[in-house]
Parts: sequence; structure tokens; C-alpha cells
Amino acid sequence: MAKIHLYKTSATWSKTEKDYWLIGRNSKLSLASKLLLYKVILKPVWTHRIQLWGSASNSNIEILQRFQSKVLRLITCAPWYVPNEVIQRDLHMTTVKDEIANFSEKYKKRLFVHPNNLAVGLLNTARDVRRLKRYHPSDLPTRFRITRV
Repeated sequence: MAKIHLYKTSATWSKTEKDYWLIGRNSKLSLASKLLLYKVILKPVWTHRIQLWGSASNSNIEILQRFQSKVLRLITCAPWYVPNEVIQRDLHMTTVKDEIANFSEKYKKRLFVHPNNLAVGLLNTARDVRRLKRYHPSDLPTRFRITRV
């Protein structure tokens, strides 16, 4: 999983470097245009196959969260003292963990109604042997959800 994840971060950074003149601090584009470029060009690179690599370790997922925070800070030209959570909230962007949970939930719903019985069988995890606290793709919709009492 780590090799796939590191490949994704290097691919996203190479796209960011190529598009820096459009989304960087010296760009004349509006904030809405820069955000649209992020959503159309950069975000699909790291959300590709998110249901599979989303079961990676928390440290690998945090690498992508740092990437997203850096790009959003770059787009908004925010100073260093503005927290990343404020930038994400103001731009109405979800965190990487929330994206993983949302994409996985949609994927799980599509599998429930799939006409192929083998695809529906992917949801049956009763026979899986669980070792070393590893996460399975079927765990992703609830892995990052915070349950409040």
C-alpha cells in the first residue's frame, strides 16, 4: 500500500508544479477559478482508486492531508498563522479522511445493488481472517467516522 500511496503523492506534486503558474501566489486568477482548477485537475489524481488505498496506515493518509493543506494554502495565499482547518472550512473542502469515507460509502452502496453476485460477495467479510489490525476496504466507511456519545 505504501508504494501506491507514495506514487500518488509524487504524481500530485508533479501536477502541482506544472500548474503552479495558474494556482500560485502570483497568479491573476480569482480564488473561485483556482479552486475549480484544484477540483478538476489535482483532486482526481489523489482520489483515483481511493477505495483501495484508503486502507493504508494513518501516517500515509496524513501525507495526502498535508498535500491538500499546502495546496489550499497556496491557492488562498493564506499567511502561516491561519490554521488549515479554517482554510478548509472557508473553502467548503472536506478532509482526506472524510473523502475516503464518502467515496467508500458510495462504493459500498453501488455494490449492494450490483447485478453480479460475485461483486455483492465482496461485502461478505465474515470469513476474512483479521491479523495485525489491518484495515480492509469494507471498513473504510466507518473507519474515520467519529462516534459521539
